[in-house]
Amino acid sequence: MEAKTIIDTVLVFDQEKTAQLVQAHLDQGTDALTILDQALIAAMDEVGRRFSKGIFFVPEMLMAAEAMRAGLEVLRPHLVRADIKAKGTIIIGTVKGDIHDIGKNLVSMMLECAGFNVIDLGVDVSKDKFLAAAEKYRAQIIALSALLSTTMAQMEAVVAAVRSRGSGLKTLVGGAPVTASFADEIGADGYSPDAAGAVVVARSLIA
Repeated sequence: MEAKTIIDTVLVFDQEKTAQLVQAHLDQGTDALTILDQALIAAMDEVGRRFSKGIFFVPEMLMAAEAMRAGLEVLRPHLVRADIKAKGTIIIGTVKGDIHDIGKNLVSMMLECAGFNVIDLGVDVSKDKFLAAAEKYRAQIIALSALLSTTMAQMEAVVAAVRSRGSGLKTLVGGAPVTASFADEIGADGYSPDAAGAVVVARSLIA
């Protein structure tokens, strides 16, 4: 399989070509999981590396994530038919009182392209809605986003509720005003300042 061709189209943000190449590899008999791991997830990892080196910024990450998602949409029915399990289920949303979603959307797409089953609850999500979704979908992680410092207390409330349940459910927090020290202070299991890092942290929490 020529995984590099798919990776390259993701890195130039070509959604249509990415989808076409994924379909072409499927037509040639390439296993869906191979395409996911060696092409789409590999592309996502390269996007993360470029972001950490200052080659890519948020706009480039968003465009690359959209290209990866285009390929993933072609792949998804084949993954389902092959009964390929996701790497874990993550509930994600922007906390109550905050309606910003660009960062949350990017994290959601990157996690999805990394092989996680992502349930995106959107914005202005209450504590009870996070907890109900985690129970309904048997999630391993609740990922909380906030852009407004005034809504960070909502993160603390969700984390406290999760910890009080002692169910093994993990929490991952991030957003512009959120820091590693704040995450430690409220007892969150993971923190990342960016989308690429969120994927790494999610992998470690589920592993």
